[in-house]
Amino acid sequence: QVRLVESGGGSVQAGESRRLSCAASGISTAFASMGWYRQAPGKRQEFVAGIAGHTTNYADSVRGRFTISRDNANNTVYLQMNSLKPEDTAVYSCNSGGPFGVWGRGTQVTVFS
Repeated sequence: QVRLVESGGGSVQAGESRRLSCAASGISTAFASMGWYRQAPGKRQEFVAGIAGHTTNYADSVRGRFTISRDNANNTVYLQMNSLKPEDTAVYSCNSGGPFGVWGRGTQVTVFS
């Protein structure tokens, strides 16, 4: 059974950094297509970042500030978030296999000014 567990959320001040982790079991992050999505209050869920093979891609709103990476030895995917803005406030969820794949329960990130 595939399971994804996010951690690292919390409250941070605008301009600060935060790293989210997604611990995977039942799959190998070395071979799976992995991604981070987020949903802000009252808004639709949106793609944030993805990694497949050696290819990464980002939403325009986070490109240059966020970095997705993975530690295959620990079967974990990370989302390093720098220069956080209040509009980055959302529940961040880890995903494997795209929208119809497997989802974690999410972790809340709140950015205050």
